[in-house]
Amino acid sequence: MSSPASPEPLAAERPSIARIYDYFLGGFNNFAVDRAAAERLRALAPDTPEIMRANRAFLRRAVEFLLDRGVDQFLDLGSGLPTAGNVHEVAQERDPAARVVYVDNDPVVVAHSAALLRDNPRATAIQADVRQPEAILAHPTVRRLLDLDRPLAVLLVAVLHFVADDRAAARAVAALRSRLAPGGYLVIAHGTDEGLPPDLLAEGQQVYTRAASPFRARPRAQVARFFRGLDLVEPGVVYAPRWRPDGPDERFFDQPARSRNLAGVGRKP
Repeated sequence: MSSPASPEPLAAERPSIARIYDYFLGGFNNFAVDRAAAERLRALAPDTPEIMRANRAFLRRAVEFLLDRGVDQFLDLGSGLPTAGNVHEVAQERDPAARVVYVDNDPVVVAHSAALLRDNPRATAIQADVRQPEAILAHPTVRRLLDLDRPLAVLLVAVLHFVADDRAAARAVAALRSRLAPGGYLVIAHGTDEGLPPDLLAEGQQVYTRAASPFRARPRAQVARFFRGLDLVEPGVVYAPRWRPDGPDERFFDQPARSRNLAGVGRKP
């Protein structure tokens, strides 16, 4: 992967969650300000890079599960940069006809994503806010690439915890659930504060706030409510490493709470 293009002025001055994620995953589409913020997070929580890799592993397993059930179109909200192992790579390796639309609110991230995907006619990226699902679903690119009348997988992996307002998060997810066709799926991975020392949580939130992305960890019961009206796929809402793991070598398999993320998949009846 190539180095990032010259950033917009503000992009180089303020860290981006997507580029911090890219840095921890070993990517190159990040700037000095992102790397500095990432290292502050690592100093507070040394597990942070492995937490993000565990999330990426859950994403891969979820996409493979959906492919096995015939789903061939994916709407990835708050996607970040399409680095190695992202949705279109996993899906199109198994099904070259699979279609993917990435959505992110960071214009620099979207520009990079569009450039990386320019030769892929079945995958693209648009700029939009997860808090405005109606606008996303009505976007002409989404309408062109995805058929909302067929089963669709909506992916909300490591994004809802950046919607700090509980009502806004609940409204957005409810709107997305309502537009799923029967047989469609909702996939969520969400940061949780269960078992996390309050002082560590507060310090981490300060780092995210400086990146213009206030962090809102939520308990299991609240994450489970996002799946209201859907049939939860076994094993339900669990720590990400315990959602249909490939085996005991999964990151944090023996200490799943260290993943700090709850995950689940729901199907629309």
